[in-house]
Amino acid sequence: MNPQNNDSIEVIRHNNKSGPSGDGYSDEQIIHMFMATNIHSKYTERNYKRAIELFRQFTQYKPLGEITWQEIEVYKLGLIQGLCSIQKKPLAPATVASFIAPLRSLYKWGSDPNIALFKQNPTSCIRIPSILITSKNHYLTKQEVGKLLNELRKQSLRNYLIGLIFILLGLRVSELINIEWGHFHKDVLEASTWLTVVDGKGGKQRSLKVPEQLQELLVEYRRSQARSPLELQRTGSRQRVFSLTVRQVERIIKNASLQCNLGKSLTPHWLRHTNATLALLFGASLQQVQETLGHSHINTTQRYLHTVEQIKKAAPDYVQDGIREYL
Repeated sequence: MNPQNNDSIEVIRHNNKSGPSGDGYSDEQIIHMFMATNIHSKYTERNYKRAIELFRQFTQYKPLGEITWQEIEVYKLGLIQGLCSIQKKPLAPATVASFIAPLRSLYKWGSDPNIALFKQNPTSCIRIPSILITSKNHYLTKQEVGKLLNELRKQSLRNYLIGLIFILLGLRVSELINIEWGHFHKDVLEASTWLTVVDGKGGKQRSLKVPEQLQELLVEYRRSQARSPLELQRTGSRQRVFSLTVRQVERIIKNASLQCNLGKSLTPHWLRHTNATLALLFGASLQQVQETLGHSHINTTQRYLHTVEQIKKAAPDYVQDGIREYL
């Protein structure tokens, strides 16, 4: 446990001694402590707050310390059947998991002996529904990548850069829109340019090498955005490279795919899958791809390895080779 986290709790203990929940705190204070010490991404914070609030509404704001595993199980079944969902429609396993996971994190944290805000963890026996992986074929072929990039290039340099960054660097869309000019830097020999992703999933940072052609286009784009050399000098390092929202970027990619008739429901995340698949196919190691994508666990990256192995040579190919003389 981070000593800083314990310090945060001790400050609130000193300042407040009343409330209906564990150790004299209100549920709001417990949730605030949990979010402050565990959640470092604004997107994760938004999703966790929404999930926890939906559960509290379901329990009619029963104190968190009095919740039982049976109530959480009933809530989970309600999500699956659509009785507890916001739209009152049955939810997919992945969506159910996204609503249960914040509760598991909250109770695991609060029941830790060093925190001791909850006497027990009522989520310890709750099983998250099995999630069918449907993204293993969500990638573009080499030819489709060419078609998409050509279409984006015709639209504008900005749109072309967005597509290139997705395909070459494998960023998440939330990471792309948060890139600032100051996030780029040279290595110690000034031979290569690197991008520091400062707002990755879970608040994690990682550094990505920027290919030379992409770097040249970024320089060209930055110059094109300044109306004069003086304005270019005034462009601050905190200025975002793309002043766009997630939805706007999604529309750019979707519209480009429609224009070049790819016949796929293309999203920015498809391009992230494409990056991983092509990297492994062209010789990158599993560890390199893991670091590029910012995966915490190698198992997540290994999903792409299965796809690549099938592309290279599948079991039927070996059988064909063995009996080729009879075919």
